[in-house]
Amino acid sequence: MACGACHVAQFEGWRNSLHARAMGPGVLGQLLDLDAAAMDEHQDCLRCHGPLAEQARDLSRAIRGRSRGSHEWGLSCAGCHVRGQVRYGPPRRDGSVADPATPLPHGGWAAAREFEDSRFCAACHQFEADGYALNGKLLENTYEEWRASRHAREGRNCQSCHMPDRAHLWRGIHDPKMVRAGVTIRAGEARVAAGRVGASLAVENTGTGHAFPTYVTPRVVVEMFQEDAAGRPIARTKRAQAIERRVSPDLAREVSDTRLPPDGKMSLSYDLPVERAAAALVYRVRVEPDAFYVGVYRDALSRRSTRAGRALLRRALATARASGYTLFEQRAALRSTTKESR
Repeated sequence: MACGACHVAQFEGWRNSLHARAMGPGVLGQLLDLDAAAMDEHQDCLRCHGPLAEQARDLSRAIRGRSRGSHEWGLSCAGCHVRGQVRYGPPRRDGSVADPATPLPHGGWAAAREFEDSRFCAACHQFEADGYALNGKLLENTYEEWRASRHAREGRNCQSCHMPDRAHLWRGIHDPKMVRAGVTIRAGEARVAAGRVGASLAVENTGTGHAFPTYVTPRVVVEMFQEDAAGRPIARTKRAQAIERRVSPDLAREVSDTRLPPDGKMSLSYDLPVERAAAALVYRVRVEPDAFYVGVYRDALSRRSTRAGRALLRRALATARASGYTLFEQRAALRSTTKESR
């Protein structure tokens, strides 16, 4: 895009971000089977995923099979920085603004402190009070979660974590380093006695300024199990607990909500017989950033009405399945302790 010619660092950050992929194969694969003329219906997704007028026009053309174009840009530079052909942005780091007499490309920019306000992010990351809700809770409630937290009271806005030093990265649940900074994980000492092993694994939301995780898409799995000397899990020894807001793929019902509010904590307890083949007790925290989307894409692919977007949805499903990672893993040896206890 033209913006990258001058704003190189910002463009490179954006290009590798989820904002740039906001109209990826998962969203587009679902939209291609809509009525090309139902542009108001398209806006349910485009309002945040591809908000430019050009994107709405090009999506309608793409549904008719006539074009590929701006609808694939996702949330681009202009989505945040251009209104009525005027370029907006924050004041300089020292608080100053450009001298109107100094000639600048595209006439400079209109300085707006709104770019440093969490309400700017709320436009997409907060449903209105009368918006779609399940079990009495808005589907998207990130801004209000933050506003009720100590992080808001302490003056830490969304940008301070997701755009540190004004970096256009917007890292979140897909980024292990970002997630590690937001939670504290403690593995309790493994205690073996009378042929049983007891332990605990706790996760506390110490640094995330909203619920962990905030939305319905991720699942965090806290688990412990015994493994043999070859590193193979012993299936019957596994104990696990999910941290997630689990909803049905059609968004019709909430199944459970075990998310951690800011400063909230959960602890998984373990107390099972030590298996004869066990060499270690494994403590693990796994993150599945796109767990909900896996169900959504599978459900869409199972329907005969899904035609134009099938290839894109298959790609999206493969990507969603591959997005998981291990956030924390630790082992406590059991073999020598077990022998002594017998």
